Amino acid sequence: MASQSQGIQQLLQAEKRAAEKVSDARKRKTRRLRQAKEEAQGEIEQYRTEREREFAQKQHTVLGSQGGLSSEVELQTQQKIQSMTKSYRSNREGVLRHLLAITCHISPQIHCNYHCRA
Repeated sequence: MASQSQGIQQLLQAEKRAAEKVSDARKRKTRRLRQAKEEAQGEIEQYRTEREREFAQKQHTVLGSQGGLSSEVELQTQQKIQSMTKSYRSNREGVLRHLLAITCHISPQIHCNYHCRA
């Protein structure tokens, strides 16, 4: 009976050690999962930061080129305004003389549809 009791004690101790090992394994597994999750979050954050940086760089490139187009259009507009102003100044006197000549030179004529009834 004593040997049976001793065998049962050994089995209980073995079962207790096995339960401790399983508990330790579960704790290690939980710890490793938590660590893996933190590593994944770090990688995700790093990837997100990299993509945001690339996006900002591309956006700056596109908007920068739009700004260049805007300044180019502004320059062309100023050139056209200067050209029209120069053309206006050079042709103003001639046009005014021509208009005055047309309005001041009157040649009275009877209209072709006028019939004199006598």
